[in-house]
Amino acid sequence: ARGPLGPHDVRIRMKAVGICGSDVQYLKEMRLADFVVKEPMVMGHECAGIIEEVGTEVKSLVPGDRVAVEPGISCWRCNLCKNGRYNLCPDLKFFATPPFHGSLANQIVHPADLCFKLPDNVSLEEGAMCEPLSVAVHACRRANVGPETNVLVMGAGAIGLVTMLAARAFGAPKVVIVDVDDHRLAVAKELGADGVVKVSMSVKDVDEEVEQIKKCMAGEIDITFDCAG
Repeated sequence: ARGPLGPHDVRIRMKAVGICGSDVQYLKEMRLADFVVKEPMVMGHECAGIIEEVGTEVKSLVPGDRVAVEPGISCWRCNLCKNGRYNLCPDLKFFATPPFHGSLANQIVHPADLCFKLPDNVSLEEGAMCEPLSVAVHACRRANVGPETNVLVMGAGAIGLVTMLAARAFGAPKVVIVDVDDHRLAVAKELGADGVVKVSMSVKDVDEEVEQIKKCMAGEIDITFDCAG
């Protein structure tokens, strides 16, 4: 994310960086699944900023542009990349994933092709949220959410909330969200959830909670998104 400016790169002054659950996990446990922090690492991958300098071959951006940043750099050579599934590239270099530094810094250098100019009516803070929002949009596309699909979202954290919003934007007629936390459910309701159900951490309550969810949905549950944990 740092270093000299290549011909196809841009230098970005960071203005907004979100704190993801993965950042917290690395901070607390020094690992996430098979990714282990073995040396000092800069956190952050949900980010937006202002272009300060562009490489000699960059034509799409100019200094002063406000951009959202896609945090993964793919190889663009493997079959997955060539088939448009570059997010699954085995050689993906992703911000704040060992051994690669993240974007919680004053400035970064990044490929111009992975920087997206923000409209004037989108703030830099909202631009930083484009990365988690893209997760929700991708999920709704994969699940073929539309006007005939009632959606249940499990978990009202950041990803659950943007998934709820994305499902609504895709035309889902009813979106119900469940969580263990009253505050998160209140936020979900404020953001437009058709129904919210508080669940417990106890297995013995599952049958009763399933009935509550069915009653809240008042129809078939066509698609469920697991956004918990």
